Amino acid sequence: MPIHQPQQRSSGSSERPGVPQAEAALVEHYPRLVRLAYLVLPPALGRHRRVLAAHASVQRALPGVRTTPEAPARARVPAQTRGAVRPPAPDDGVTCAYAWMRLRVLRTALAHERRPRWWPGRLPAPAALRPSLPAVWGLRLFPRAGGAAELALDQELSAVPAAVRAAFALRLLEELDEPEAQALLARAGARDPARAVRAARRLGAGDRAGAETLLRSGEFDPCVLRTRPSDLLRRRHRMRAVAGVAALCVVAGGVVALAEEGSAVRLPAGRSTFAPALDPAALLRTAAEEWADTSRVDFTAWPARGDRTEDRQLLGRALRIWGRTPRGTPVSTTPGALPVPPAQPPRLLYAGDVDGAAVVLFHDGGVRVVRYAEPLSGSGTPALDFVRTDDADVTTGAAVVVSRSGDSARFLLAPWISQTTTRDLLRPNTAARALKVRADGVTAAVARPSPGGSCDSWPVMQLRSSERIVEKHAFLVTDLGDLTPVHLTFTPKPGGGAPARQPREATGGPALLSWARTACSLQALRGTGVRAVNNWDFAEQRLPEGGAPAQWVCTRADTWQGPGRVLVQFLGPDPSLTAPGTVVGDARDTALCSRFGQHVLGGTRWRAPSGRWYVLAAGSRAVSRIEATGAVRETAAGTTLAVRAPRNASVELTARLREGGSLTAVR
Repeated sequence: MPIHQPQQRSSGSSERPGVPQAEAALVEHYPRLVRLAYLVLPPALGRHRRVLAAHASVQRALPGVRTTPEAPARARVPAQTRGAVRPPAPDDGVTCAYAWMRLRVLRTALAHERRPRWWPGRLPAPAALRPSLPAVWGLRLFPRAGGAAELALDQELSAVPAAVRAAFALRLLEELDEPEAQALLARAGARDPARAVRAARRLGAGDRAGAETLLRSGEFDPCVLRTRPSDLLRRRHRMRAVAGVAALCVVAGGVVALAEEGSAVRLPAGRSTFAPALDPAALLRTAAEEWADTSRVDFTAWPARGDRTEDRQLLGRALRIWGRTPRGTPVSTTPGALPVPPAQPPRLLYAGDVDGAAVVLFHDGGVRVVRYAEPLSGSGTPALDFVRTDDADVTTGAAVVVSRSGDSARFLLAPWISQTTTRDLLRPNTAARALKVRADGVTAAVARPSPGGSCDSWPVMQLRSSERIVEKHAFLVTDLGDLTPVHLTFTPKPGGGAPARQPREATGGPALLSWARTACSLQALRGTGVRAVNNWDFAEQRLPEGGAPAQWVCTRADTWQGPGRVLVQFLGPDPSLTAPGTVVGDARDTALCSRFGQHVLGGTRWRAPSGRWYVLAAGSRAVSRIEATGAVRETAAGTTLAVRAPRNASVELTARLREGGSLTAVR
């Protein structure tokens, strides 16, 4: 929701506005004030209570409503801070009123963190913080669930004091500079506002624009809410218990102690916020044939499979350990997948016994797949694995690891997979072999690529999607150590005058030959949260002293988080179809070799059969000229360059593009 900014900023106003001006400011900027209060309030309140407290803090800020009394500005505000505060425009009553209202909201929200340890409870609360309207019975209110980035920011904000959260929100949402934010925090009664402002600089990983976008997302908007019923079973027990106690009081006049019944899943203290999401009865389940009748073909279309999907005891243990993981529990996560409890009931994908373990797979709100495994015998410890899976599709949502043992793994396949085979990337001329799949979708054991230094084979699965979803085609996936296998694709080099080509499935002859020489480079990508890897043959070069052809390949790995990694590889002439290429460039967190970075330049040193050394360079199709400077100087028109140079010569390579602009070689 866009947040309307007042015409002029102000850190506060000591002049109390009239009730009409204050009410106008509240109505005009209500969502903005509520969002500010929500961010400052303690996360320990839980999302439901924090939503209600945020609305109450804003509504109680109107003049005439009993709230925290006004406090004068602190005397020890630095002189430069006091002078930097811009006063509100004297002719803008709403702006002045907004600044005054913001100060009162901020003061009330900050006061929550200073409440006694025993509050809230059954003892009376301070007058300014006593529960007030709005009040909700029978429903739980939650802001919309965000993605992994929003969850990460929420966790980061939960770990800092309220004054730091307030400074962070004032800087990004209110657009105050540091002196203004410090002065406003001082007026609101924050302890050590200068320190809070300094600490706020470190939040959001230094990405101010990205953090501001996250703060304005639905994750932190207490005005756009999702509703869920409260714990119906617990509520029923409470009502019955209250009725029973009342009857006993009337008949016997005694005092009866109430023992509250437990819910379907008992959670330790402090986790009640997640209780509805961790109830086995609330698990989401997709109909068996829904995948063939939906436009969203991803993990949300997976039905619940396995012979233990009705085992409430197993599902309850899995959810309980996910909700509060005991110390000593092995937990693995891929980058961007946070090991936090679900904010809403997850979707059940699988529950069954595989290779001596009871395995449960959940899909959590489109963001993560979670695997729980407990040994069927012995005293082993259950384990949890988290992987990020947002924006999965037919190929990247086609399989999940259910079991790994030694040098093999078993996968649970998507319901739209109609044919399953395996092949070895290092044997491109060998036909694929059929792979057995159980009725519940679990495959037979599939060999894993060797995690060690040797690379004598690289097993992959070749899957074919069903014609019932129209996208009937074969594709390759490989295991790189995460829960979800990685989708492999191929982009051929452009023909003369042809437009840039798009990635395609790596099942054809040229694609398999390209991957046969670059598969071993995938070892560098293990366990890094990769979702797909593409090989792009961006240039071909005729080498000096004979004109043998060499290929230049850009291997791009895209992660679930978004940032990619690029390996530029040189494939020199070799009689072996599987001779590994040479990695000559490695770039991280880059858009190179993607649709958003279609220009690339690579360079390397190469020794000719005669023993002479050359500097070689090649660029993508838009390169018009390559220049070498340093120990040697040479310029070549076109997309390739070769120049004699000493073996250890220091040479800089740059390229010019036909449409303007320049490139440097990927190092």
